[in-house]
Amino acid sequence: MPALNERIQQFYDQSTPLWLNTWGEQMHHGYYGPEGTRRTDHRRAQIDMIEALLEWGLAPATGVRRFLDAGCGVGGSSRHIAVRYPEAEGLGVTLSPVQADRGNGYSRKAGLGDRIQLTAKDVYALDPAVDGTFDLIWSMESAEHMADKQELFALFRRLLNPGGRLLMATWCHRPEPPYLSPGDQYSLHKICELYHLPPLVSIPELSAAAGRAGLKHVRTDDWSVAVEPFWGAVIRSGLDPRNWPGLVRAGMGTIRGAWAMRYMRRGFATGAIQYGVLSATK
Repeated sequence: MPALNERIQQFYDQSTPLWLNTWGEQMHHGYYGPEGTRRTDHRRAQIDMIEALLEWGLAPATGVRRFLDAGCGVGGSSRHIAVRYPEAEGLGVTLSPVQADRGNGYSRKAGLGDRIQLTAKDVYALDPAVDGTFDLIWSMESAEHMADKQELFALFRRLLNPGGRLLMATWCHRPEPPYLSPGDQYSLHKICELYHLPPLVSIPELSAAAGRAGLKHVRTDDWSVAVEPFWGAVIRSGLDPRNWPGLVRAGMGTIRGAWAMRYMRRGFATGAIQYGVLSATK
């Protein structure tokens, strides 16, 4: 079996064109208000997710001059951050050459090609010259692909400048005890299998790993309710006959990934899965 990073790359190389055609350049969930009841267009909800995380994790007067988008997809978040902070320059890393190429094209089209660079690279392989240079590290639904969370937080701490801030949104399982039932364990196993993830951790485990890595002012929250409406929208898009040709072209890996939505919804219904957000400083 190919190594984890290779499987992740193949999955996103194959599935990205379909996602872009269906949902656009924001390759993450939407935010529907704290209670998940805000009625809004699903693409608008994806933008609201970026805004909500920035507002939750950054003080209004915080300036951003240089940021890292770790697991950037096609750089939708990077472009949004660059517009919000006009003096900021961003570096985005993704394992997928397809995503990096598409994203750089979007940035040039948006007039941001001189301020945002996306590259197909493992975040652990960044040039040591960038250590300590980032005011902000943005990790939107990518940390779940990393097996060793403490190692990941240690890397982020090294990359941040003094006082720099990490903002993360990632999938987790609920804290134990009470222990996860066999049915919950099966749902989590299928999610990880279909999305090429190592075993998930809980939000408290995520927080503890950040603290052990030397990050300060660690703060977390559970936004599961706020994002839950997006799963139904993704399932409906997969059932739309207009998207079937794209699904077929994307291949079985993408089809199986779309099928994982049913396990996400089942895990949410039983409380097994949670959508964790985290902020911390160096």
